Amino acid sequence: MSETNEQRQERQQKDILEVELAVSRWLRVGVVLSAAVIIVGLVLFFMEGSSGYPGSSYPHSLPDIVSGIASLKPYAVITAGLILLILTPVLRVAISIWVFVREGDKLYTGITTLVLLILIISFILGKA
Repeated sequence: MSETNEQRQERQQKDILEVELAVSRWLRVGVVLSAAVIIVGLVLFFMEGSSGYPGSSYPHSLPDIVSGIASLKPYAVITAGLILLILTPVLRVAISIWVFVREGDKLYTGITTLVLLILIISFILGKA
């Protein structure tokens, strides 16, 4: 018994809806997680009364941020939350590549892969 064209379209629509719901869940998780990390950083800042860094300096590189988080320096924790917030839509782009590959859409797979590469290169060149 073969699947009719109408059944196939219905199944594809259901698959697309499931993927969109999964992506929206990941985006919500990313935003909530980043907000929680930023709030923890703000609480640390108000408890300590300082950024955890001398003068007006703050962490500039990923290793500085990681070591600052390990030391519970407020600005490092806040910065980590902001990085998580920035990376949340990048995750959406990566998931989109997987969706387009699964659907067999070569054009959008290529375009989305190019967008992801541009984002990654901009992070590297921007020293994020």
